[in-house]
Amino acid sequence: MSVPGNGDEVVVARIGKPHGLRGEVTVQLHTDDPETRFAVGSTIATQADGGTGVPRTLTIRSTRVHQGVWLLGFEQIPDRTGAESLRGTRLVIDAAELEPGGGDDGWYEDELRGLAVHTSDGARIGEVTRLEMGPAQDLLVVALDAGGDAYLPFVEAIVPEVDVEGGRVVVDPPEGLLELNA
Repeated sequence: MSVPGNGDEVVVARIGKPHGLRGEVTVQLHTDDPETRFAVGSTIATQADGGTGVPRTLTIRSTRVHQGVWLLGFEQIPDRTGAESLRGTRLVIDAAELEPGGGDDGWYEDELRGLAVHTSDGARIGEVTRLEMGPAQDLLVVALDAGGDAYLPFVEAIVPEVDVEGGRVVVDPPEGLLELNA
């Protein structure tokens, strides 16, 4: 979990595949405010595996939505080959940039990762490993203590409680949902 003011970084997007020939990439958003975070001309820090050659910061050249998918272009990336090298790179901001009290009406992946997952009757079933942003709804990915992963729609009916400070998430999945991918 990131704590504002201590230099921690929060992931606001993850770069996917290239789009077209001019260096644009798809991004999986992890922010409720992409218009501000990815304004043309702004710079954003990156997290990538060592030795990949990904610049430490990228400058936004273009931003648009195509068929419901956010596309970003960067000044440093002129073509598809360069865009391919960015695949999997995380775009991050300093946690100190977040508004006090969370700012966005939601949670960042870094806040959720590692939280214990309990059912509404109190039984621990696993731990949050990531948040997958989807076009229709986000999915909370849980590494089940019994083995395998569960993909839970991150909606109030299934995830009624998120207690970041308490280190836990309470879930109330319909029967059979936890066994779908386990």
